[in-house]
Amino acid sequence: MRITTRQRSAPALPGLSGTARVDRRTVHLLSRVRPGDIAVVDHQDMDRSTAQALVDAGVGAVFNVSPMISGRYPNLGPQVLAAAGVVVVDTCGPDALSAVKDGSQVRLHEGALHVDERQVAAGREVDLDLVESEMESARLGLRAQLESFTHNSTEFLRREQDLLLHGRGVPRTATEMADRPVVVVVRGHDWEAELAGIKAFIKEQKPILIGVDLGADALRDAGHQPDIVVASAAAADLPSLEVLRRATDVVALVERGATRAATERLDRSGIRPLRFETGATTEDAALVLADTGRASLIVGVGMHATLDEFLDRRRTGLASTYLTRLKVGPRLVDAAAVPRLYDGAVRPRHLLALAVAGLVALGAAIGVTPVGQEWADALVTAAGPTTTDLIDTLQGLFR
Repeated sequence: MRITTRQRSAPALPGLSGTARVDRRTVHLLSRVRPGDIAVVDHQDMDRSTAQALVDAGVGAVFNVSPMISGRYPNLGPQVLAAAGVVVVDTCGPDALSAVKDGSQVRLHEGALHVDERQVAAGREVDLDLVESEMESARLGLRAQLESFTHNSTEFLRREQDLLLHGRGVPRTATEMADRPVVVVVRGHDWEAELAGIKAFIKEQKPILIGVDLGADALRDAGHQPDIVVASAAAADLPSLEVLRRATDVVALVERGATRAATERLDRSGIRPLRFETGATTEDAALVLADTGRASLIVGVGMHATLDEFLDRRRTGLASTYLTRLKVGPRLVDAAAVPRLYDGAVRPRHLLALAVAGLVALGAAIGVTPVGQEWADALVTAAGPTTTDLIDTLQGLFR
């Protein structure tokens, strides 16, 4: 008699398995990463906005060739990743980028990266405890960073003084912003909560909405249509064509002296952008645009300006951010503060309560007059002793 045997499946190997997404520059990888993927990058001192973009994309792990925290300043990216439960491994060595092919299946276990059951690279695991320890050490390096920041700010002001001091070079938009509130949305840290927090403000005040880069898509996803889109012409990911075509104005940031080819991608899509030649970041350019347009108030969503956050923007325009906020300071309000400052417009229930209070006061005032006495006596005769006690009480209060 023949005995059939059932083939046993191989036991699952430990660790996290997924598709590798490999790119030396993290910004180029963001458009390809999918939930559960393992990002293999070379990004020293990862900033918070990049880390948040990886978290939003649903990345399962980040395998970094360079150290997540070099110690030069307390960058905020590693904390965002670790707090979100993303597996983080760093200082893996430059060979990791060539050892892993983009799109291949890999497994990450105890800091080691495996391809076809073969270990190809390894590094140290970065958790919240390690992040907190290294951040404390990194704060000791702030002095050197602040000195560098002072120098960079001076250089940026020298190059952009006409823009910052006189508003020269700012494109004129078809959208009229004078004496109107403006909301500038950046897809940064906590943008979803901040945008939800000013929902009443947007509904009642009808501000001009400016979407910065993918912040324009964020506005669309939240049920709003941006009036103005500000995007870098050189960005790897532009806002969706639907949003760009429906916006009243599209402002494209280009380097100073750039040729018409700089906006070729937009031109081919049928978009005729307004060129904005500046070395500022798109976020800062949007603030300058609103300030030059004489907006009555500028509400910033997804943008923050603590000392740590300024230093965290080292790679993306620290001097630009600092000087721009000095320029627009009197008008700029963080979206997180709006719910505390803005209680909303007068609502029907407020009017009803006011009307009821007015009628009570009017009735009490009439009750102490001779005509009111006659009405009260007639009411007492018709309603009985309970009403008598109530009327006597009211009359005693207003005598």
